[in-house]
Amino acid sequence: MSNIQLIIEERARDIGNFMVGRLLPFREKKMVGPFVFIDHMGPVNMNDHQNVDIGPHPHIGLSTLTYLFEGNIMHKDSLGTEMEIKPGQVNWMTAGKGIVHSERTPDYLRHSDKHMHGLQIWVALPKELEQIDPSFAHVEEHELPHWEQDGIAIKLIAGEAFGKKSPVPVYSNLFFLELKSETEQVVNIGEHLYGEWGMYILQGSIESEGNTFGTKQLLVAKPEVFCSFKMHPNTTIYIVGGEPFPEQRFIDWNFVATSRELIEAAKTKWREQSFDKVPGETGFIPLPEDSKFLKK
Repeated sequence: MSNIQLIIEERARDIGNFMVGRLLPFREKKMVGPFVFIDHMGPVNMNDHQNVDIGPHPHIGLSTLTYLFEGNIMHKDSLGTEMEIKPGQVNWMTAGKGIVHSERTPDYLRHSDKHMHGLQIWVALPKELEQIDPSFAHVEEHELPHWEQDGIAIKLIAGEAFGKKSPVPVYSNLFFLELKSETEQVVNIGEHLYGEWGMYILQGSIESEGNTFGTKQLLVAKPEVFCSFKMHPNTTIYIVGGEPFPEQRFIDWNFVATSRELIEAAKTKWREQSFDKVPGETGFIPLPEDSKFLKK
């Protein structure tokens, strides 16, 4: 498997409302390019009294990217943003020096049966930008570059690749791509990507050097040798990657930073509840160690 550096299997994690499949970070691979966190949410069916209810919680030092295949989430944050995200759209929230947000099922869907399926992604900010002011951007599905190439439907969700650029306002050299094929196709991508990258198989399977890989796997490539692979019929994959940062990133709960001091300061600020509040929200998610203390 000389083309594959590492195979990361989804690991089940409970985020309070339902189980997700955790892909990054991984003990042997904390980041792929600037991508520091990837959760596969669902697919899950929820009945008329089950809803997504992730209360106010903080972030620093990163941008979050929410991309749904099914379902709807209402995003609210401490900037006063209130935005519903639907399948195919992109919510891009940059925490910088600090932001608080909540994610919930929209009111009009809370008493009906519903589905949820998507990706929740964190992208670390460059060191010189990790303390910028927070911001939020929403991009409609039709605004994302999409095209067909050699029988493959390609969509550039974020960043730059294949000579195209997504309108999502990223802060470093990266790419987040969707590739779909209804028929068997050989994909040649080496000349279009850069840095390091990983391939997540959502549906179907791919073949590389006679080895077949299926769903719920993130394949971390050896970019210098991995230039082509075969997509089997009815396959959908997502490719994340870009230029890695020269500095290490520390991750603690929802905080990402180049120093432990920044994280400890954010934890103290959250304990003191001195982050800006989310308008219309009450309550908050405590730090994990504080939550354990409160339960004793």
